[in-house]
Amino acid sequence: MDILKDYSLPKLLLISLLGAIFIVYPNIAFLPWELSFLNESKHGFHLAFFFIRYFFFSLLIWILLIYNLKKIKDASFRERLLRTLLITTLAYVLFVIILYIYHNSIHGFGSILLFQFSVVFIVCTFMGHVFMMYNVQRRKEQEIEQLKIENLKSRYDALTNQINPHFFFNSLNGVTALIRKKDDEKTLAYVSKMSDVFRYILQSDQKGLVTLREEMAFIHAFRYMMEVRFANKLCFDIEVAPQEEELKIPVLSLLPLIDNIVVHNTIDSQHKMTVTIRLNNQSELVVSNPVYPKLSPTDTNGTGIKNLENRFALLMDKQIRIENNGKTFKVYLPLK
Repeated sequence: MDILKDYSLPKLLLISLLGAIFIVYPNIAFLPWELSFLNESKHGFHLAFFFIRYFFFSLLIWILLIYNLKKIKDASFRERLLRTLLITTLAYVLFVIILYIYHNSIHGFGSILLFQFSVVFIVCTFMGHVFMMYNVQRRKEQEIEQLKIENLKSRYDALTNQINPHFFFNSLNGVTALIRKKDDEKTLAYVSKMSDVFRYILQSDQKGLVTLREEMAFIHAFRYMMEVRFANKLCFDIEVAPQEEELKIPVLSLLPLIDNIVVHNTIDSQHKMTVTIRLNNQSELVVSNPVYPKLSPTDTNGTGIKNLENRFALLMDKQIRIENNGKTFKVYLPLK
């Protein structure tokens, strides 16, 4: 929550009135000595001008607080300093003009007056900057909390969408098919890859960003299972250079994309699917596939891609890009 929302205009006005008392304190200290001589015009001038000075500084503080806390609350310190200095300088010039018109002189007021305006300028500038830093810190804390929630949601989605009876039985069907073929070597390899896939998914909640090497190792294991499941009608074309494998990516970034391809496309002998995974010149991992839409609408809630977008925004402070021209579907994943 933005703490500046708690500072309404009346509250800022009250702070300004109280703050102006401390600013004009030297004038207050003179008043007891001058009250006994109010019958003299010059002392009457001092008392009247005290109230003018007090309300002028109250108004100036109020304006500067509104400007620093409400109008330029996200400005840099240098920009805040210059803008506040400009307003304070204009106010100082205006006050000197009023003083000269009222008293026909500024003698005896210059040094104190300049000091008072300097105090107002410094205090209001630093209040605005401190409040801005506090809000930035609060936003970061909120983003961290949101990240924790998104990570939990990511784990939940991964477990419910992938480690569910449908996924589990598909995996067992793959094992069953291999056993019936009496291909012991492939069966052992399949079980080994299935173990790697389940282990990576179950451990994903303990990780935020992983290296591309880790993510690709998972995809190679998952790829083997998918190729067995679709009898080589689904294949992968992966090209990632070794020197690029240290780049970071949110854990389980590729799984929802592959799942999205399988769910939304027809994959059979007439529609063989090739998933291409490569890096481009902008250090983005590009996942692309031809589009073979299913004849009947797919019953999905669309949370996979949306969840992926949210995790990239929070973990990487970057956005994924999606391109679909009707023939090819591409997703660009920025790396760190």
